[in-house]
Amino acid sequence: MAVSIKDIAKVAGVAPSTVSRALSDHPRISRETRERVRRIAREMEYTPSLLARSLVKQDTATIGVVITSVSDPFLTNVVTGIEEVAQEQGYSVLLSSSYLDAKRELEVVSSFHGRRTRGIIVIGSQIDTGYLHMRDRFPLPIVLTNCPIYPYSVSTDNPASARQAVEHLIQLGHRRIAYIANRRSYRSNLDRLTSYHQVLEAQRIPVDEDLIIEGDGTLGGGNAAVEALRSRTRPPTAVFCFNDMTAIGVLSALRQAETRVPEEMSVVGFDDVEFAAYCHPPLTTVRQPTDLMGQRLMRMLLALIRGQEDVEPEVLPGELVIRESTGDPPLPA
Repeated sequence: MAVSIKDIAKVAGVAPSTVSRALSDHPRISRETRERVRRIAREMEYTPSLLARSLVKQDTATIGVVITSVSDPFLTNVVTGIEEVAQEQGYSVLLSSSYLDAKRELEVVSSFHGRRTRGIIVIGSQIDTGYLHMRDRFPLPIVLTNCPIYPYSVSTDNPASARQAVEHLIQLGHRRIAYIANRRSYRSNLDRLTSYHQVLEAQRIPVDEDLIIEGDGTLGGGNAAVEALRSRTRPPTAVFCFNDMTAIGVLSALRQAETRVPEEMSVVGFDDVEFAAYCHPPLTTVRQPTDLMGQRLMRMLLALIRGQEDVEPEVLPGELVIRESTGDPPLPA
């Protein structure tokens, strides 16, 4: 059950009114008492109800959306899809960023819970199925992206989509294919890396662990990965990137190194963010149905809010979009 002010008061040995004042910085409460009460509240994982402090007694028509970062272009259409359905159904949307930090994510979810939102959508969760063990703490619907083992999630078919990308490169004739990972997105990264391994093994192409580079899903991470790949005794002829931001960083680094794309190196991304088509050269990538994903996330959350019991995880297909950043491998010297 959720921890109350009375529970904290009992542990602290003070009156509930003292706890309430300590948590709201009342000037009549000593610093020592205030700090002790707050420490106990943190230890007991107390979640304050902001609306309970007001006179508002009715339910809010608000949902909370936790995004990774406002700078991530992948999120634009996802959030647009969420807002379209929310507005249509009379709900408003609160946004906050987790920056791919589990502690920060939990703080944001706790904040949304305190504001008495009707439900929460978490994009790029670092906690994933951990929410199943926190139902007493957060007794409200929580929907996730790209976590198909969680009962309430909407995902892109990462395994099948990644297979499309790697198979495309193999069909072009590539055998030295690198993968630039994203250590900050565990589950999606694992799905894409697993498919990379499986496709190579199915084609009897040896997996060279030196061609798997740890990235971070950013432009800078893609840029840095190119230096590591170029230092290999046998560099790759193609690179499959965790996402488009990584791939665009790779394109930039290859351009600076005067490596021609795709004549000397082919590059594939994942997401199909808006400016992927405007890169030089335009980026071959896997298109995630981001707008549809946002709509499905919101509709799933609404179904849970209404108490429907037949809600199941959804997996949406990705689509390989072939542009000019992939081509035949260079001829042997």
